[in-house]
Amino acid sequence: MKAVEIDDDYIKLGQLLKLAGFVSSGVEAKIVIQNEEVSVNGETDTRRGRKIYPQDVVEYQGQQVTVIGESHEKLN
Repeated sequence: MKAVEIDDDYIKLGQLLKLAGFVSSGVEAKIVIQNEEVSVNGETDTRRGRKIYPQDVVEYQGQQVTVIGESHEKLN
């Protein structure tokens, strides 16, 4: 499973798909999300603006990515 680190409290689903390299553009993210090809924590979600928080697992085409929050090292 791939992990993506974010600096904020959450990331939107469409942004995460781009950041993880699953899609190449926001338009492509919108299409795959609307076509019910993406699941969040095991459930299909069609909201591009869905907030994804640390520990959430997003799956697309058999690939999974999880979000992790800012590392403790960066906070010190």
